[in-house]
Amino acid sequence: MECSLLSKYLPAIEKLPKGEPLTKDQLMTEEFLISQGGDLDIYYAPHNEYINKDAKIVIVGITPGWSQMRIAFESFMKGLAAEKELTAILKETKKAASFSGGMRRNLISMLDQCGLYEALHIVGSDTLFERNRPLLHTTSVLKYPVFFRGNNYTGHQPDLLKTAMLSEYATEVFPEELAQINSHTLIIPLGITAERIIRHLYTAKQLTGHIILSGFPHPSGANGHRAKQFEQNKYAMTDLIRRWGEQL
Repeated sequence: MECSLLSKYLPAIEKLPKGEPLTKDQLMTEEFLISQGGDLDIYYAPHNEYINKDAKIVIVGITPGWSQMRIAFESFMKGLAAEKELTAILKETKKAASFSGGMRRNLISMLDQCGLYEALHIVGSDTLFERNRPLLHTTSVLKYPVFFRGNNYTGHQPDLLKTAMLSEYATEVFPEELAQINSHTLIIPLGITAERIIRHLYTAKQLTGHIILSGFPHPSGANGHRAKQFEQNKYAMTDLIRRWGEQL
């Protein structure tokens, strides 16, 4: 497990106020700043340190947003306060921060409509976030939270692959993470930008042995094209998932 950055930022995490909601003023600070360039800032957050190497499904976003960052810190601190073992804390932090709220509801609905739960022989896609969590790994192309002019980075501006600070994470750190996960895993990129990065890595032969699901929309409520994109691609996605499931 790659915990080098965790060990670097752990002293600062331990100084944060306990048992209360954390704010941007407390987390988007010099103490947690990994790197900065132009209008971009990358901050540390502890929820993508845990890698589930036995996963059957990998769901990939672009970067953790502010909400995920806050939830990750609060969950991690809760685990520290309970004096739990570090791997258990990181596992729980990942679980707590993965696509929470309305985004998770939209995600589960679309996965169910594509028949993912049937391919996995489970009762519903919602159980991937509960008792069937061992089947799932969630991650981001950019491992740590990235902000553009103080707002969540969407992957569009500036261009991810043309920005050295970001492309290093996308083309070096991210494929190294996927290489640790079982082959024949189904990778589900959320939205056009995440899919573009994964296709880039596949073409560059940096991804081998995984199955890539194309056309899955980003589940954010702010994605106004979500329903239309899903309907356009639903048949092809359902067919790929069914065929993938037959080979499990």
